[in-house]
Amino acid sequence: MNTNQNHTSAPTLGIFRRTVRRGLTLVEIVVVVARLGLLMTIVGGSLLGVMDDSKADATRLIIGQIESGLEVYNIKKGSYPKSLQDAAKYMKDQKVPADAWNNDFEYSTSSPCGKGYEIVSLGKDGKKGGDDSNADISSCGEE
Repeated sequence: MNTNQNHTSAPTLGIFRRTVRRGLTLVEIVVVVARLGLLMTIVGGSLLGVMDDSKADATRLIIGQIESGLEVYNIKKGSYPKSLQDAAKYMKDQKVPADAWNNDFEYSTSSPCGKGYEIVSLGKDGKKGGDDSNADISSCGEE
């Protein structure tokens, strides 16, 4: 019996082939995008609140700067101006700044807090009254 037989066998190509997975399926991509969207909604929502608070704080600081200019005007002229424009030369860059939402301030020569004036920012929406970021900010305190 001849045990040295040369058997040449052709490689089997399809029977034991391993499937290599490349990339992501559409369902996996949709799940990842949905999770990212949810994460951005949570993070973005909290960041917007922080931004509104920062703008309100910046507006209070701007009101303080305007008040400094009004006080200098009062010392030089003996009274408070009839308009903010009258005191602009005593303010930074010799102009009346806008609030943090780029709205003009309202100015009155009478005030509920006993000062000779009141400066009011109408908030984010630029309308009288409102809540949260739309609330008015006054030199006499919150309105």
